[in-house]
Amino acid sequence: MMTAKKRVLLVDDDLALRSALAEQLSMHPEFEVESVGAGNEALDRTRQERFDLLLLDVGLPDIDGRDVCRTIRQSGLSMPIIMLTAAATEADELKGFDSGINDYVTKPFRLASLLARMRTHLRQYEQSEDAVFRIGPYAFRPSGKVLTRDGSKTKVRLTEKETAILKYLCRIGNRLVTREVLLSEVWGYNAGVTTHTLETHIYRLRQKMEVDPAKATLLLTEPGGYRLNV
Repeated sequence: MMTAKKRVLLVDDDLALRSALAEQLSMHPEFEVESVGAGNEALDRTRQERFDLLLLDVGLPDIDGRDVCRTIRQSGLSMPIIMLTAAATEADELKGFDSGINDYVTKPFRLASLLARMRTHLRQYEQSEDAVFRIGPYAFRPSGKVLTRDGSKTKVRLTEKETAILKYLCRIGNRLVTREVLLSEVWGYNAGVTTHTLETHIYRLRQKMEVDPAKATLLLTEPGGYRLNV
């Protein structure tokens, strides 16, 4: 199975560069790329949608890219932000890092180098306490043990074990996970825990997540185990 695509927002006012880079990144099946040409557009998009990573030009026509980053951080969003810049003096880099960026890439750059940095920051983010995962219409924040449905302020509270189950499933994308692996990852070595315990937690998760728990569309049971439909 393919893992879930990572949604990337590319912000750059150079139309030729933006179009070429978006096309090149989209050729990699792990990424879904959207692009805008101005800072205010980027802020609007991040308010309306969830992205896994931002590629942000520093020299935008309306707002300095560092101010865009600062505003995004102040809103509570913690996804990786990589700044694209033609000028990378030590002073520029310090200003960027002070605004909340994760990394600097100096133009012109090699696509392979940019991809490596994107993958590294995405991997580190997914392992951090700040991570937010997409599960169908929900934003899942493991650190808060909560699911938030799109367009709603209603939060679905999860137990510690329910959170651990979803966190593990999110990190491997939509691949099948056997019951034995989930038991080991969530409960560790515990002879008193059986597959019935896991099935009970899966049942309770579906009651919280699914529109019709009897016809699950997000947390699926397949021969041998479970997977998320992300």
